[in-house]
Amino acid sequence: MGVGKIIQIIAVLAAVVAGLWSGFPEAAMVIAILGAVAGWFVAEEDRQRVLIAAIALSIVSGGLGAIPAIGEHISNIMGSLASLYAAGSITVILVALYEKLKP
Repeated sequence: MGVGKIIQIIAVLAAVVAGLWSGFPEAAMVIAILGAVAGWFVAEEDRQRVLIAAIALSIVSGGLGAIPAIGEHISNIMGSLASLYAAGSITVILVALYEKLKP
């Protein structure tokens, strides 16, 4: 298991914890930094999947809030994952742009 995979696992766990426990205000910053770093380690063949996942998560993140008892928690987790993937997709876009423009 490489460094990139470990960072991706830590990033997803942090997003889940931040979605369940919203007690610390730095959660958004931690998720953004972990997402940006995890985006650096995305393989070239997986870049399109990350971009599609970021779009899909941002669209459906609040859709499960109507489920009694657990809907709010699921929506918070999905929102945190959407933020994580959005930060990662920015890095993926910048890496792809750099690779395209480098001599």
